[in-house]
Amino acid sequence: MRILLVGAGGVGDAIAKIAARRSFYDTIVVSDYDLGRAERTVEWLEARGQARDRFIAAQVDASDPDSVASLALEHAITHVMNAVEPKFVPTVFAGALAAGADYIDMAMSLSEPHPTDPYTETGVKLGDDQFAQAPDWETAGRLALVGMGVEPGLSDVFARYAADHLFESIDELGVRDGANLVVRDDLGNEIFAPSFSIWTTIEECLNPPVIWERDRGWYTTEPFSDPEVFDFPDGIGPVECVNVEHEEVLLMPRWIDADKATFKYGLGNEFIGILKTLHQLGLDKTDPLTVRSANGPVEVAPRDVVAAGLPDPASIGPRMTGKTCAGLYVTGTAPDGSPRAVYLYHVADNEWTMAEYESQCVVWQTALNPVIALELLASGTWTGRGVLGPEAFDAQPFLDLMAKPLADGGYGQQWGLDERG
Repeated sequence: MRILLVGAGGVGDAIAKIAARRSFYDTIVVSDYDLGRAERTVEWLEARGQARDRFIAAQVDASDPDSVASLALEHAITHVMNAVEPKFVPTVFAGALAAGADYIDMAMSLSEPHPTDPYTETGVKLGDDQFAQAPDWETAGRLALVGMGVEPGLSDVFARYAADHLFESIDELGVRDGANLVVRDDLGNEIFAPSFSIWTTIEECLNPPVIWERDRGWYTTEPFSDPEVFDFPDGIGPVECVNVEHEEVLLMPRWIDADKATFKYGLGNEFIGILKTLHQLGLDKTDPLTVRSANGPVEVAPRDVVAAGLPDPASIGPRMTGKTCAGLYVTGTAPDGSPRAVYLYHVADNEWTMAEYESQCVVWQTALNPVIALELLASGTWTGRGVLGPEAFDAQPFLDLMAKPLADGGYGQQWGLDERG
């Protein structure tokens, strides 16, 4: 296996660091528009003796499919790992197919709200553009594994596991994401510093959330709707969660038999207030505006200005404390016919991820799962062609490899199952 990693930001950097400890591939080309970022990742691995001549730094333009394809062909790439923002999904996706490589991403092609009824009806849904191209991938005999991060990704693996092993019938697949993370400045004051790309966060939090029901199909609701307090494990405790647009709701019903699918995120009142203010001021927009400067007019998108003004999520790890939890709350009927409710989850502790990988816990937890998936593809344990989500594959090998101790060839990451009847 020869992997082209597109993007050396927080998640891409963590993918390289996790993969460096594994032996299932021959080469990883770490690429970024900013060659310096890719070089820093490779230099970090080399300084610790982990690169072992398997890592190459390269420049790529993720907005240009020809750039992606050319780099993939130059290095005889077999798998393109997309670790850039979802606005680049169409071009990286196209570049991988043009190069005859398989493809993995952690976020799917973007949605477009319904033009007249955005808070009731879906428009273009997350992933629609990719699923429309499934015949091209099938004809080429290539696999595009979409939504293989943590959420989406691990939560979808949990859905497959629940359907196959824990339930006779499922009432609801409810992704629930929460944390108790705090970021502080040099004086110890808590500051606003999102732990993930603010560009992506604005996109998913301000778009109309999607819900799926068996009798209604996919439909939308107002942002931040239907708040509920969910009790997260490992000391995180109760966090208020609200509806947010996310890929799981678009993926799970394609492969899992359930009556309902939802996604709720523990944002917190301060974060929700900031997002609403950005929307009111038009600072969430992606269409460029003309801004006067000392050097003349400049075209700039308001959302890009917001992103540029906030700390890089990859840089805040040393200032962050706490844990993040990703999981799936499943309700329904157990195989013995009794009612059942379980929460399947994984927790990442920032202190541990920083000590082990110098990666903050949110990006590290996201990066872990595509590396596990790549290893399963390399071994032939997971196989397929076309455009498929994580639910299309047997969950047991994934969860076994994830939890197996490092000394035994696994990843040493325990996942939890809480009975919540």
